Amino acid sequence: MLQTLESFGFEWDGSVEFQNNRILFYEQALARLTSAGLCYPCRCSRSQLASQSLEPGEELVYPGTCRNDPDASQRPHALRFRTDTRMAEIAFEDRLQGPVSEDCHRKAGDFVIRRRDSFFAYHLAVVVDDELQGITEVVRGCDLLSCTPRQILLQQALGYRTPTYAHLPLLLEADGRKLAKSRHAVPLDAGRAAPALWDALVWLRQEPPAELAGASVREIWAWAQPNWRPERLAGCRELRLP
Repeated sequence: MLQTLESFGFEWDGSVEFQNNRILFYEQALARLTSAGLCYPCRCSRSQLASQSLEPGEELVYPGTCRNDPDASQRPHALRFRTDTRMAEIAFEDRLQGPVSEDCHRKAGDFVIRRRDSFFAYHLAVVVDDELQGITEVVRGCDLLSCTPRQILLQQALGYRTPTYAHLPLLLEADGRKLAKSRHAVPLDAGRAAPALWDALVWLRQEPPAELAGASVREIWAWAQPNWRPERLAGCRELRLP
């Protein structure tokens, strides 16, 4: 991954961090949430939750089955964050998608922060990682936009700062599906980094000049950085490959 990033001209000014070296920090954050009464053990299995009847297109919201189950911790269990109705309404201004608001209690319910296999869930890990590294701006895909209110909820519960967010539109295949290696999407070719960057600028509506198509990676970045126009992506959540 690092070699691919370097071949495409991406740079970083900090060390590479690995989550398996941060378990202690995740445990400390979890202990704070536990002592505040904001999480509880849940013994519900995925199959049990999947058996719930849902309306077409409706997202599963945990119904709070184990909220008051004193025996849940005596069996293999996950830990869920308690979305108190008094603090569950989250609103923020996304730099590309505009105002975003969500009632986490109604839309997500109590969500998992440590899995049954004792691995820490994405929501808690990424919140702790961002705080430890002093992240001030998060730029990522719109497939993670729905996760952001839950992460802000955790930031508030832990007394962390909240970064600013910008969610880029997803690049979809011609059939409308998200690019994914599980569906054998074409991988990045480090040997063709420059033309791939030029294509990406085209897809992201940045209108690079035609003569830049044959330029080097360094030359493309030299043009792209001062000419980046994020307003061309305002409100856009999907872009489809031709």
